[in-house]
Order: sequence, then C-alpha cells, then structure tokens
Amino acid sequence: MSLSVQIMDDIKTAMRAKDTVALEALRAIKSEILLAQTATGSKEEITEDDEVKLLQRLVKTRKESARIFTEQNRLDLAEPELAQIAVIEKFLPAQLSEAEVEAVIAKIIAETGASGIASMGKVMGLAAAQLGGTAEGKTISTLVKKLLT
Repeated sequence: MSLSVQIMDDIKTAMRAKDTVALEALRAIKSEILLAQTATGSKEEITEDDEVKLLQRLVKTRKESARIFTEQNRLDLAEPELAQIAVIEKFLPAQLSEAEVEAVIAKIIAETGASGIASMGKVMGLAAAQLGGTAEGKTISTLVKKLLT
C-alpha cells in the first residue's frame, strides 16, 4: 500500500476518533506529498525514497520547533509538536541505534581506505546512500567526523 493511500485511511480513522493532533500531522504529510507530486508539473507518484526524505524533513522541522518552544518555556506549544512527531515516525522505517550506524560507517571507511577529514564527503555520500532513511543525516555526519579524526 502506498504512503498516500495509508495516510488517507489514517486521516479517516483520526477524524472518526476526533484525534486532532494525529489529524493535523497526517494532513501535513498529505500536503507535503501533494506538493512533491505537483512540483514536477505532473501528478505522478513519488518514489519511496522521496517519501522517506519528506517524512524525515517533517520530523526534523517539528523537533526544531519543539526545541525552540521548550527553550522559551512554552510547553503548551512544544507538546503538540512532540505528539505529531510520534504520529509521523510511525510511517518511517525503523531507526538504527547509534552503535549500529557507527558499525556501518566504520565498515565503509575500512572498505574505501578513507583517512582524514578530507575524505569525509566520499564517506558521507556512501553512508547516506547505504543507510537511507534508517538514520538521521546529523547522526551520520557526527559519527563520520568522529571516526575520521
């Protein structure tokens, strides 16, 4: 089942349950999918990789908003953002632990023979391609820097 069909089903379920937080998060996902589909000028389906990137971007945006709201002691605004993150993350692939990501990056470094910070770009490209949507870019970047220095 495609993501857009699954989102529509979940929107209907959230409407019946009167779950406003889930409904808002699901509508945001639907909106982003529609924007991505029409960005090219045609109404074709977006790839699964694009869907994962789209969902990760939504989660990242909400995490940043929640962090800002928390710093400003606006927990009333931070809580809905955190609740929406939980709804959106249900559609993302399972995230790897930091140790698992580090093991994959160490393997890539060993295979390529990379050494020093100068080869960070090459390692980042391979790691991002291999890890796909299973790890955040920031985590990958931090671990690559750590392992190359």
